Amino acid sequence: MNPLQWMDAADAARAMREGLLSCEELVGACLAEIEAREPEVGAWAFLDRDYALAQARHADELRRSGRTIGPLHGVPIGIKDVIDTADMPTENGTVLHAGRRPAVDAVAVRMLRQAGAVILGKTVTAELATYAPGKTRNPHDPACTPGGSSSGSAAAVAAGMVPLAIGTQTNGSVIRPAAFCGVYGFKPSRGLVPRTGILRQSPTLDTVGLFARCLDDLALCMEAISGCDEGDPATRPLAPPAFRTIMAEPPPVRPTLAIMRTPMWDRADRQTVEAFQELIDALGQAVQEKELADSMREAWHWQRTIMEADIAASFAREYEHGRDRLSASLRSQIERGRGVPAVDYIGALDRIQPLNDAFDEVFDRFDAIITPAAPGTAPRDLTTTGDAVFCTLWTLCGMPALSLPLMRGVDGMPMGIQLVGKRGDDARLLRTARWLTETLRDDVMQDTAE
Repeated sequence: MNPLQWMDAADAARAMREGLLSCEELVGACLAEIEAREPEVGAWAFLDRDYALAQARHADELRRSGRTIGPLHGVPIGIKDVIDTADMPTENGTVLHAGRRPAVDAVAVRMLRQAGAVILGKTVTAELATYAPGKTRNPHDPACTPGGSSSGSAAAVAAGMVPLAIGTQTNGSVIRPAAFCGVYGFKPSRGLVPRTGILRQSPTLDTVGLFARCLDDLALCMEAISGCDEGDPATRPLAPPAFRTIMAEPPPVRPTLAIMRTPMWDRADRQTVEAFQELIDALGQAVQEKELADSMREAWHWQRTIMEADIAASFAREYEHGRDRLSASLRSQIERGRGVPAVDYIGALDRIQPLNDAFDEVFDRFDAIITPAAPGTAPRDLTTTGDAVFCTLWTLCGMPALSLPLMRGVDGMPMGIQLVGKRGDDARLLRTARWLTETLRDDVMQDTAE
């Protein structure tokens, strides 16, 4: 196995800056891995080998010319097929959009190109970024779902096809597939990454997210794609966080994590509950129980109300002109959304800020909330993308969430730990995640030594 395709993005970018590695070599290694594993995994909706290599050769020529290069120069990245690319199709996982060719890049893609990234291809999405799965299978076991809707992005990173990939989340579409595929998945605070040029499902909930094989790569990529865009009213004209600097700093005090057993805790399977109890025991006083406020218990209902009403509005044209070619699950969501009373929709929207206000009090005492990323390991069922119930509350609030691939189930499949931070405090969340991973690693090494 050629090891180049398993290089972290930060290490690869550094090696290319120093002339120790060419982009053509790295992209070639990724393409070789894709050729070997794509028939089994099915992560890509569009891939042009010759065009990918042409981009790589151009990147190498640019570096050799002595011109300024960006922090992601030469790094290949997969883009979820709901994110517009001017030089590749964006078909949104539906036959209704087959052959669609956007005229311009999404803002996030433009920012990646500006940082020097090579857009390798488009990764598979579930239908219109909802629940009907695409062709992708879990790289760890092809009989298992990779999750969704950002299935291809998670699987491509997990399979060594690409070091970084971009996805989206409206409920659990980044965190859940990251957990199932055993990679790092980051859903930043809503409004941190511009969404202009990305399929609109729910303006209130849609968020751009990332997949990587290490925390450093998440921080590196977040610095490239965070910013303000006048086309996305959720963004603000503020300087983006210095993710890499803050993440590298030691926490000023030992972090304390809150575990919240939400009303959905009984949806976790037995091995998840047992694994989390072992984790809590290992962390000792660093984890404390925190009760969920009564005011938050309806949050799952509010999220569904908003999401389905927004889906009905966003996909009205598809429903009116092609409902017979939509999945039964999407038709049902649209039809339920069309029946949501305006008073219920507005009432659900009005609950988001009070929820964040209540969580602000939690984060006055705790650095992060720790929860499962999913009820269990990836289901052995390719007709589903799994249950997003452990992601819903945090997505509704627009808070940053991170799936850490630190556990495995009894079947050997990945099991994610989810950390959730205060809205707008994304860099601190990554710093806490680094502390957690190092703490658990040190504990394992000590146990091994004993």
